Amino acid sequence: MTVLDGRPPTAVAHPLQRLSADEIDAARELLARTGLVTGTTRFALLALAEPDKAQVLAHRDGDPVDRRVRAVLLDVATGRSRVVVASLTRDTVDTVTDIDPAVDGQPPIMLEEYAAADEIVKADPGWVAAMARRGITDLDLVRPCPLSAGHFDLPGEAGRRLLRVLSFVQHRAADHCWAHPVDGLVAYVDLTERRVVELVDHELLPVPEEEGNFDDPAYTGPPRTTLKPVEITQPDGPSFTVDGDAVRWEGWSFRVGFDPREGLVLYLLSYAGRPVIYRASIAEMVVPYADPSPVRFWQNYFDAGEYLLGHQANSLELGCDCLGEIYYFDAVLADGLGHPHRIPNAICMHEEDFGVLWKHTDLFTGSRETRRQRRLVVSFFVTVGNYDYGFYWYLYLDGTIAFEAKATGVLFTSAYRRGSRWASEVAPGLGAPYHQHIFNARLDMMVDGLTNAVDEVEVRPVPIGPDNPYGNAFTRHATRIARESMGARMADNSVGRFWQVVNPTRVNRLGQPVGYALYPQGTPVLLADETASVARRAAFATRHLWVTRYHPDERYPAGELVNQHPGGAGLPAYQAADRDLDGADVVLWHTFGMTHLPRPEDWPVMPVDTCGFVLRPVGFFDRNPTLDVPPTHARSGHHGCA
Repeated sequence: MTVLDGRPPTAVAHPLQRLSADEIDAARELLARTGLVTGTTRFALLALAEPDKAQVLAHRDGDPVDRRVRAVLLDVATGRSRVVVASLTRDTVDTVTDIDPAVDGQPPIMLEEYAAADEIVKADPGWVAAMARRGITDLDLVRPCPLSAGHFDLPGEAGRRLLRVLSFVQHRAADHCWAHPVDGLVAYVDLTERRVVELVDHELLPVPEEEGNFDDPAYTGPPRTTLKPVEITQPDGPSFTVDGDAVRWEGWSFRVGFDPREGLVLYLLSYAGRPVIYRASIAEMVVPYADPSPVRFWQNYFDAGEYLLGHQANSLELGCDCLGEIYYFDAVLADGLGHPHRIPNAICMHEEDFGVLWKHTDLFTGSRETRRQRRLVVSFFVTVGNYDYGFYWYLYLDGTIAFEAKATGVLFTSAYRRGSRWASEVAPGLGAPYHQHIFNARLDMMVDGLTNAVDEVEVRPVPIGPDNPYGNAFTRHATRIARESMGARMADNSVGRFWQVVNPTRVNRLGQPVGYALYPQGTPVLLADETASVARRAAFATRHLWVTRYHPDERYPAGELVNQHPGGAGLPAYQAADRDLDGADVVLWHTFGMTHLPRPEDWPVMPVDTCGFVLRPVGFFDRNPTLDVPPTHARSGHHGCA
């Protein structure tokens, strides 16, 4: 059974409630009435302007709510852009801030600009001639791929709104173009002037011919018939309850949000009424490529800040993306003209069995007890060009919180040069450049309150000596991250390093401060040179952890406007204040990801690869909080473990 989001679109009961279609309409009307929207104005972004944390925590049912929005407006005729904050409740524009694109960066890339780039390059005589030199004359089968330009201090680029365009070609309309990259050629497109400002025609390379149509039985062969159906049922329905955006499940409570930039956001995450995280999101991700050639050196994409993850969300399908007893939340976002656009089934929520929770067979009493773990899954999926990403938040019965990113889709391809140091050959003549997928989770912590501190914990061996005569000892060592200047940290799996957020004002029955620990996977951070443009722009990706003191304006690890920003914004700027962190309101920014050296098995469509992290309670509870989980009982022919 599928349950759809039944929230009344105009009911506003909480400061963090998602924007409704009516509110998006009201925002556009207000900005148009005040002269901020004309016929050439586009909404690069329209989002809820979230109130300050203190204001939200002080809110009680029935209190008035000032609903404010934040809009990034772009005049496509002139390139002028502004950030506007307005109150829908007071029907007033609060602030208007002009953007200097050379200093502040550009607004995010909009959907209509992809189509514009296609028209612009196909109208350019130099680009058409370059295609003809490669034997490509049917331009209807050429698929220009507009990509974010980055920032490289190249002559004439300062202040321009740019895309860089690589191209692929189809054999026919149903043929997947990613199998046929037109390599050695890139067009630099000015979106405001609507022209190609530079054409880099570096070399003629053969276009790979073999097709990679993973959805064509003629290519894949007949589907296998040996897999038997797996049915997941909950005859009595799910264990969670939903009231608008508010969810309760097995001691957990939280609110679901959906942001056009970050996508899924979890707010006010608590267990048994005790707060753990105020706000959790994937605030940025960057995909840097390793090919240094003149045609591809600029390839790095910030999928949240440049492309807006929320706007790339899929409508999920029962039995395909989500399996079991599913509750869906729709998402409502503003399109480029400021009109509401609904994404049905954007967020999927369900329960999963997750194997054994705890078990013991006692040799002395004869007791045999087993309990099964269960988790609540809240997820959404996006498609950003060739890649597809799933974002999965997991809540467990024992108080564990986990996040998993799932990367799949199609590799971004190139022509393969024999012996390449920068790419794998995945099909005859077809290359897949080495690259990374690096995510940053913003975890606004609130462990049993706002007075928190962060310790870096690791294990250390103890040398043989009077206290360790046989050399077997090792011990726990903790370092308090006392100031922001100490707050940029690296994982180290060789010593089991993790970071523990404690509340020094709250103790458990053993007198220990209550806490939650972040366990990193410790995969490589950004591999680009520290002086590279991408290292300046994605400084967050150079460390596994950043710790800052909460500030309402510090939302994004790479800064507010990422597109074509020169770098230095975000976390380095936040930490420069060197604020005190000991007993403060702290935010963890955790960097994690995967380094992808593509395999032939990743082509023509990539099996899911994963990365993520885990948060576990450490002294948050006085004992195992799942002792009251009942044994599984037999039902409908299934075995139980009573």
